[in-house]
Amino acid sequence: MLNNIGLPGLLLIAVVVLVLFGRGKISSLMGEVGKGITAFKKGVKEETEEAQKSLDSARDVTPETERDKA
Repeated sequence: MLNNIGLPGLLLIAVVVLVLFGRGKISSLMGEVGKGITAFKKGVKEETEEAQKSLDSARDVTPETERDKA
């Protein structure tokens, strides 16, 4: 059903949304979406750094235990 919308259909939908909600409401909504995306990226970056730190600490522990066994 949504495969054949095309450019004219998208433009019509955009105009209807703009008329219904107004420019200010859409602008503030997009600002909130942008803040959400920024927060998501920050969270992913922090989680990646935390995972990398735990891998590094695991690697630091492994050689010591192997030396103790020998």
